[in-house]
Amino acid sequence: MEFLKKIYSLFIDTMQTILLAASVFLVIYIFILRPFQVSGDSMHATYKNKEYVLTNLIGLRFSSPIRGDVIVFRAPLDNDKDFIKRIIGEAGDTILVKDGFVYVNGVKLDESAYLASDVRTYGGKFMQDGAAVVVPEENYLVMGDNRPYSSDSREWGFLKKSEIIGRSFFVYWPVNSMRPIANPFEEKK
Repeated sequence: MEFLKKIYSLFIDTMQTILLAASVFLVIYIFILRPFQVSGDSMHATYKNKEYVLTNLIGLRFSSPIRGDVIVFRAPLDNDKDFIKRIIGEAGDTILVKDGFVYVNGVKLDESAYLASDVRTYGGKFMQDGAAVVVPEENYLVMGDNRPYSSDSREWGFLKKSEIIGRSFFVYWPVNSMRPIANPFEEKK
C-alpha cells in the first residue's frame, strides 16, 4: 500500500509540474511572444523560407511599429494566412515608387542594409510607378525584401494597424541561422 501512495504522490507532482509548465507556455504564447515560420521567398535574402522567427505580441500595446520594423500580420487577401514584411511607410508619409527606387516624403529611402544594390522596386496594381500615395492614419505601407516576388502594399494597398500581430525580433531556427532582427533605420540614428 505504501508503494501505491508513493506512485500516486509522484503522479500528482508530475501532473502539477506539467500543468504549471503548460499554463506558463500558454500565457507566453497568447499574450507575450509567438513563433512564426517564414513561408515563401518574399523576404529573401534577409529571411529564408522555413526559418522560424519569434514575434513580440505585447510590444504593440506600448509602442507602434515604425519604418524598418519587420512585422507579422494577417494577410489582407486571406485572413487564414500570416505574412511577414517590412514597414516602409507610416501614417502621414507620402510614398512614391519611381525609376526602381522608393521615396519617402520626397527623400530616396536608403535600403542598402537589407536590399542588394541591384534590386529595384516597381509599382503594382495599387501603388503604380510615379504615383505618390499618402499613408492614412492607423495604417502602414509594407513591402517584402525580395521585391520582384513579394505580394505587398504595392498590390493590395495599405495595412491596417489592427491587422498587425506583432513585431519580429529574433530568428531562432535553424540553429545555424540564429540572429536578432534589428531595425536598420534605428541603427543609423
